[in-house]
Amino acid sequence: MDNIFIQLAIILGLSSALGFITYKLKLPLLIAYLLVGLLIAFVGFFDVGTSFALSFLPEIGIAFLLFLVGMELDLREIRSFGKPIIIAGILQIFVTTILGTFISQSFGFSLVESIYLGVGLSFSSTIVVIKLLFEKKDLRSLYGKLSIGILLLEDLLAVVILLGFTSTTSVLGTGLTAAFPILAFMGKVLLLFSISLIASHYILGTLFRAISQSTELLFLTALAWCFVFISFSVVLGFSVVIGAFLAGVALASSPYHYQIQGKVKPMRDFFVALFFVYLGTKVDFAHINQTYLLILVFTAYAVVVKPAIFTLLLGTLGFRKHTMFHTAINLSQISEFSLIILLVGLNEGLVSQQALTVIASSGVLSIIISSLMISKSNKIYRLAATWVGFFERKNISYVDSLKSAELEDHVAVIGAHRVGGEIVRFLKREKHPIVVLDFNPHQVEILLAEGIPVIYGDMSDPEVLDILNLDTAKMIISTTPDLEANKTLLEDLKLRKINTPVIVRAESVKEAQSLYKRGADLVVLPEVMAGDLLLDILKDHLNEKSYFKDRPRIELEKLSRKILSWG
Repeated sequence: MDNIFIQLAIILGLSSALGFITYKLKLPLLIAYLLVGLLIAFVGFFDVGTSFALSFLPEIGIAFLLFLVGMELDLREIRSFGKPIIIAGILQIFVTTILGTFISQSFGFSLVESIYLGVGLSFSSTIVVIKLLFEKKDLRSLYGKLSIGILLLEDLLAVVILLGFTSTTSVLGTGLTAAFPILAFMGKVLLLFSISLIASHYILGTLFRAISQSTELLFLTALAWCFVFISFSVVLGFSVVIGAFLAGVALASSPYHYQIQGKVKPMRDFFVALFFVYLGTKVDFAHINQTYLLILVFTAYAVVVKPAIFTLLLGTLGFRKHTMFHTAINLSQISEFSLIILLVGLNEGLVSQQALTVIASSGVLSIIISSLMISKSNKIYRLAATWVGFFERKNISYVDSLKSAELEDHVAVIGAHRVGGEIVRFLKREKHPIVVLDFNPHQVEILLAEGIPVIYGDMSDPEVLDILNLDTAKMIISTTPDLEANKTLLEDLKLRKINTPVIVRAESVKEAQSLYKRGADLVVLPEVMAGDLLLDILKDHLNEKSYFKDRPRIELEKLSRKILSWG
């Protein structure tokens, strides 16, 4: 069974079969992949330790996934959450490491092994959370960005810990790492970020403009940039996760990143599936009988206690209970980095195979349970909202930029980016009373500077909607493409018996039909609007050559002013 094609046939065949079952049960597909890994490890279809399909290919999936995430996110938004991300991330790791060490020692592990296990327990899985956020289209939500910020901080801290465990060599033979590990690490962080920023501003834009006429070459060059930067990151001692993310960030402002994303996503799905299968194979059934009780305790800690810690910390920092809950539940699993940390300890002779089995088994179990919780998070929130509200601090206003808007007969605009920005401009020009809801802190700052009444919050949180005075609004306009958030809005309006005209946005005909059935008065579908606009232009200007003669100059001028977005 050493043939890679036979191995892939087994992996993909089983993944497809179990994936069909989980899809029909409306469960996340990664559960099927993890179960396939467990099945391969238990039955022994082939030697996992020597499998090329599972020793190398899964890491490519990690690279593609984080590369796409980097292109999706605006670092200014993540930076705006700097304080809560640092406080919540570091304090949770500190508390969990201490508690995890104590729990492990009570089960008979040595102090050193217990510290390794405690550290492993403290990290959450970036890959799992980002994949599920992609599937739920929650990547741009307030809690999605907060979750990703904490996960990236944890990954950086995991790299620091790994460097501390393994750093005995010097940087380019200078001896800096051995003598000044913290100084060397900070220098490498600065170098990595600097190169990403320099490439983004001065190199990649010119490069991609030169090759943009060839879709194939554009895609190939994007992949080349991704792997070159990851290689540089790995040489500096960082993980593939950090390198791939920063490579994507460098392309985030590129006008070609949507085209690149469309090409990379199918490849990502294939390789990420292999990653989760690989993760499932790391469970060693030979040691489970001896460690099953600790595995259950660690799993329970990851899916119950860790979210409670995050909820407490985020509540103290002033976030609303909806954001607190969803962020906390996103971080309710054990990370793949934990497995790497324990593997390093095993290679150094500091931890046993039993300790590795504990982390691998509880990691797989926690990911399965966490995936179910995240996929059903809205239903769970309705049941837990009262309990979560206990952690909310009403006197701290980290989330709100506007406590209430004393408005009547106003237009409530949800989302002030791109289309929303133009709507806000128009309403301000016409002197219509408006109030805006947006979860982008950079956008909120711009709106406040313009004197626009704005609330910083997430529309999927029903409590935030209270502040918009929707019962007295003339019209409600949601420009977000998030289907679940728009459904929540429509359901909330129905419960409140508010009959104000509602305009929402959809990404497909199926979504539009669903929103109309839930009470939307008008659903904006970009494809349909583009067709209607083109039809109007043809009706009015088909025989008017002068209209098209100056069109490129006018449209380029609009694009140069970024007229499609606020600011």
